Amino acid sequence: MTPSVPEVEVTPPPPVPRYGPFAIAAFVGLVVCSNIASASWAALDSEHPAKLLMLSARNRFLVVTVPSGISPVTWTLLAFARLGASALVCHLVGRAYGDRALRWFWKFMGMPQEQVSKFERSFANAEWVVVPFLVGSNIVWVLSGAARTTWKRLVPLFAIGLAARLALLWWLAKQFEEEVRSAMRWVDRYQFWVIGASIAIVVIVNLRNLRPRR
Repeated sequence: MTPSVPEVEVTPPPPVPRYGPFAIAAFVGLVVCSNIASASWAALDSEHPAKLLMLSARNRFLVVTVPSGISPVTWTLLAFARLGASALVCHLVGRAYGDRALRWFWKFMGMPQEQVSKFERSFANAEWVVVPFLVGSNIVWVLSGAARTTWKRLVPLFAIGLAARLALLWWLAKQFEEEVRSAMRWVDRYQFWVIGASIAIVVIVNLRNLRPRR
């Protein structure tokens, strides 16, 4: 008589809250905005710095917009708003979808599984350091949602981390303002080619990230 194999009970994932699909839609919208910024930044950095920061507040965009003459108050508020929106949306995605959201990042957003696992361990062991230090990282905010970290703890960490980052970037941009201006003059001179190369890079990176992975 063949011994029966015990059935392994598979726990179904918890139901997705109603806001889950809206959080995914908002995340896709933010990714589209970031791609537009990456493709067109050479045409926006000096003439329309506020539009560039509304599309994306990556470090390089924060630096190249400083010499444009933008008000430090406007620059700071736009950076807080754009990075705050990303943090909120990614946290909600992680809170709604948990481990599934982390797998999506690994599969579709170019995040190696080893890196995701490393982030998970780091976040669990040193949340109070990871969040401020990597305040602009989407995966960190997805992890915070999956871990269901409270807003009471996250908001101060976000404020401290972003304030320190913005102060450092503004200071560095001012210290090397002439070098940044020189680089931007070169970009303006070859703007057509820079924009073309930027578009090509955005397309290649997205095709690579969306390629099915094992």
